[in-house]
Amino acid sequence: MPIEKIKRTYRKTRYVLYRETLVDFREHFWAFLGSFVGMGIIAYLQYEAFPKQDFIFLIGSFGASCVLVYGVIQSPLAQPRNLIGGHLVSAITGVAVTKLVPEMWIAAPLAVSLSIVLMQITKTLHPPGGATALIAATGSPELKALGFGYVLSPVFTGAMILLICAFVFNNATDKRHYPNHKKVVHIKRKYLFKGKNQG
Repeated sequence: MPIEKIKRTYRKTRYVLYRETLVDFREHFWAFLGSFVGMGIIAYLQYEAFPKQDFIFLIGSFGASCVLVYGVIQSPLAQPRNLIGGHLVSAITGVAVTKLVPEMWIAAPLAVSLSIVLMQITKTLHPPGGATALIAATGSPELKALGFGYVLSPVFTGAMILLICAFVFNNATDKRHYPNHKKVVHIKRKYLFKGKNQG
């Protein structure tokens, strides 16, 4: 009957809107704390290491990772493989393209485009990785002089800092689980939050 179907659809829509607009202050607190500590450590370590222009871009790349890793922790794009792999694949791609193509106006789009394809192939898609590749192609002479050292520091070290903080802050309660894997939930239930209702 059409009226019953309309009523059922209305109830479902109302429920979805209710769930999507709920404010979970604990969730926001842990997202804030994790991103604040992770970005704070990176900012502290990199502030004096790079020229201001590079510093701003690098922080932007990792800032975008924070949104995924602390704010949308169940997303496939936020998982450890994607966080670390996406940044590394993109950094290697960006440096390689910069070495092969010195003209920035070609190197910049080529680095980003190739990094996207390589992240897709390696199943490490992480949107901020595109910025990591772009920084390698458009950075200052000091940053470009790092060559493949750029992959190790600041990219790998920065991604590892975010990952370690994500392990700590995204598993601090029985409601947040990172990485998004059944084994993590099982281990937390068995050892950390015994007898608590898991969400």
